[in-house]
Amino acid sequence: MAAPAALLRQCPLLLPQDREGTAYEGFVTAQGRDFHIRILLPMDFQLKNARIECSWHLKKILHGYRHILKQRLHSCPDLVSFMVELKTVLEIALKNTQDLHIPRPPEYYSCLVRDLEILGWNKLSYVDTGLATVKLKAEDSCGRQHLITLKLNAKYPTEPPDCLVDIPVQFAISWMPQNSLIDIYNQFLAALESLKEFWDAMDEIDGKTWVLEPENPTRGATTRRIAIGSNVSVNIEVDPRHPNMLPECYFLGADHVVNPLRIKLNNNMHLWDPEISLLQNLKELLEIDFPSRAVIEKSDFAKDCGICYAYRLNGTTPDQVCDDPRCGQPFHQTCLYEWLQGLPSSRQSFNVIFGECPYCNKPLTLKSSMKKL
Repeated sequence: MAAPAALLRQCPLLLPQDREGTAYEGFVTAQGRDFHIRILLPMDFQLKNARIECSWHLKKILHGYRHILKQRLHSCPDLVSFMVELKTVLEIALKNTQDLHIPRPPEYYSCLVRDLEILGWNKLSYVDTGLATVKLKAEDSCGRQHLITLKLNAKYPTEPPDCLVDIPVQFAISWMPQNSLIDIYNQFLAALESLKEFWDAMDEIDGKTWVLEPENPTRGATTRRIAIGSNVSVNIEVDPRHPNMLPECYFLGADHVVNPLRIKLNNNMHLWDPEISLLQNLKELLEIDFPSRAVIEKSDFAKDCGICYAYRLNGTTPDQVCDDPRCGQPFHQTCLYEWLQGLPSSRQSFNVIFGECPYCNKPLTLKSSMKKL
């Protein structure tokens, strides 16, 4: 849930619409203009599953930034952080929209073409017809491919372009009027190299385990939900600046299965060795081998929800499991919440609902927050 005071400071015109803090409506302000917006959070408050509704005018302004906002929804820890990112992106979008109508002097085009020639045309991935948006491709020392999008205003190179990148940390450029695109490109390469260990760790996880979420992780994604067994998984949040340190972990699955894993993690935490890989550390601390992509099919542990009979629902996978070992049926949290809400025998205390499993009728408890250690 967003901190009310912090959210009020960032967006004083965005107000909660319910007591649970799952719905917000109002206005977001950028460059002295107010834009209507409505944000609907799921019951577990995970931003990646939030729904954002806005006016057609705001939707049109942000049209070219949808992938950036989607990535921010996955990476931001809370609603306050996302609103800060949204306002930043909106400021850039408004600025670039205005710049489209500003005539650019001949010096702008000659300078840009000269910079591209110095940089090398082979680095150019895309340029729009107005020569206002440029995408450059880069390769890090491990051969990974990356893109940097530059939005240039009419005063370039006196003023720096806005940079959009898919990396898990903030990318702030150092710029002076005598700088050129090659200076930005070199700063981008340096930023990529600083994240080498982080991407090495994430690539090892992606290549050697079954990652349930995100289904197609971007380079900026810092979380992975890794399958451990049938209806059992661990979600890790990796610090991109310190990828070899113990990540934030929480387990998903029936309590009789995940409780021993939590105990092992807590008891073995002191054995974490930053000199070996993140994945190897997790194996040793949890005393398990993660299911290998080479010998096990994803369908062996990717079971459909027992209520909606689908595996993916609005981008999410089943993350709640009946605690009875003889049942172990998985459910989407949203499906189970709606099911329990409809049962007259269910009761709720704060953010916890007590009810019965739809399959075996054994007692079942659902918490609104999935994060557990």
